Amino acid sequence: MTEPVSPQVEQEPAVAADLFGDRIDLARAFTAVLAEQGEERGLIGPLEVPRLWTRHILNSAIAAPLFHGRVADVGSGAGLPGIVLAIARPDVEWTLIEPMERRVAWLDEQVAALGLTNTTVLRGRAEEVGLSATFDMVTARAVSALRTLIPWTAPLVRNGGELALLKGANAENEITAAQKSIRTFLLTDVRVETLGDGVLSETTRVLRATVRG
Repeated sequence: MTEPVSPQVEQEPAVAADLFGDRIDLARAFTAVLAEQGEERGLIGPLEVPRLWTRHILNSAIAAPLFHGRVADVGSGAGLPGIVLAIARPDVEWTLIEPMERRVAWLDEQVAALGLTNTTVLRGRAEEVGLSATFDMVTARAVSALRTLIPWTAPLVRNGGELALLKGANAENEITAAQKSIRTFLLTDVRVETLGDGVLSETTRVLRATVRG
């Protein structure tokens, strides 16, 4: 097990090496630089550093097996989940969409430093980047409530493609509140899947839906 990067940083959980396999060194490098620069650059709050692995890195990585083909991460921010997933799944083509210039700069830096040749960063809002119906899947994490998020993400998905949105404990209630958007954007098979039970100390909820646009 790797020693903490600094006294404040959470020690790497043993399961991290299982989730990342031979890519674990890239995950460690990203976690270390996010812990070092994240608060200063406005990417994460000060309370997140001591739980960075558990709450953010592994919370994102556990979803990696769900993805395939061409995937967009909307509102990628600090690279959660986009950079983490791009590390874990080098066989998938990732597009990280982020409107804020300083966060785009951060994402570009990490893609270059980690050698993520499977990853492209685009600056802009999801509804403005001109990539309608381009992707096999679209993901997002901690961006907005589902009723707002669906109009931003669903138009990016090809007919028969899928949304896989990382959500919190309120995910089921968000589905109820988003019924109008679900109907408008022709989503089917809308459900919440819980990942990491018995593996992670904090499970991950993924809202999945097929887009029949």
